[in-house]
Order: sequence, then structure tokens, then C-alpha cells
Amino acid sequence: MTCLRLRGCTYCDENSLPRVYRRYGQALVLSITLVPGKAYTAAVTQCKTKDVAACAAEGGSLMAIQTNDPRITLVSGGYPLFVDGKIAGGIGVGGGTEEQDCAIAEYVLSVFEELTK
Repeated sequence: MTCLRLRGCTYCDENSLPRVYRRYGQALVLSITLVPGKAYTAAVTQCKTKDVAACAAEGGSLMAIQTNDPRITLVSGGYPLFVDGKIAGGIGVGGGTEEQDCAIAEYVLSVFEELTK
């Protein structure tokens, strides 16, 4: 069994404003900006950051979106939060591999969805 270690997480509200940030252990200093950027991107685009990155690639429907808003982060680990079909905010998770960040974020998302039923 693989141990997933959370190094940083952020929650932002429906306006993409940061509300909670936590940096754990020996997380890279970069996580101070990267992880909140993931939450912001997920909330403002209402998409997973992984999906935004795919659309931002050359020829994509959102090509170069990050040049219009420097807070946009094209790194996996950001997920939007919805309540009753409306955006409620976003979460950003970082500090591990892409797979680890996404696994933790998906777990947090599943708990959030269970709590908001």
C-alpha cells in the first residue's frame, strides 16, 4: 500500500478568494503560491486544473489562458467544488506526484460531496 503524504492544501470560496491554506512538513516553498493557484484555477474555471491544462495547450479552446490571468495554474491537483449545481469554491492539493495530489483531492471532493448532500 502506498502512503500518500499531503504537503499543502488550499480552499477558496465561490469568488475564487483564498479562505484556508495549510503547508505541512517539508513542503517546497513553491507550494505557497502553487497550491492556492490550483484552487483558484479550479474555482474560476469550474474545471479540474488537469482539464484546464489540456485545453490551454497549443490549438486548445483555452490556448494560453494563463497569459490573461497570471493566477491560472496549469498543474494537476485543483478541483472545483459544487453545491446544488453551483460553484461553491475550489480545492488545491500539492506536494506529491500528480497521481498522489489527484488521489488526495478526489478523496477530499468525495467527502465534500457526501457532506453537502
